[in-house]
Amino acid sequence: MNNLLLLFNHELNSEQETDARNRLNVDAFLYPPEDIRALWRQIPTEEVSLGSYLEPVRQWMHQVGKPGDYVLIQGDFGACYIAVQAAFHQGMIPVYATTRREATETRLPDGTVQLTHRFRHAGFRRYELLPPDPP
Repeated sequence: MNNLLLLFNHELNSEQETDARNRLNVDAFLYPPEDIRALWRQIPTEEVSLGSYLEPVRQWMHQVGKPGDYVLIQGDFGACYIAVQAAFHQGMIPVYATTRREATETRLPDGTVQLTHRFRHAGFRRYELLPPDPP
């Protein structure tokens, strides 16, 4: 059995938990401590480089994760890129959640149309390393 480290700005819903248990063979969900969660939620826009800023995240991943564990990584693109690299370096499997969008149009009495979008969990997808370019 594996852990799923959760590095994103939400709580897993029951459908995601069930999918992780069934498809990823996960038995434990590990949320970061509040200081790491706060750091991940508020990536500063003025930072030119995020490496040192995200060092506590990398340390947390190293302390609680083990090779073969999954890490759900979603958020700021640059921060995700660094966290995905850290996961690969530590032998973990970085993933992200995929969703299916369902749109509903409702015609209102005043002639306008209300468009409602619902997002439903579709699965987890692994981040992939590209093979090196051929010489």
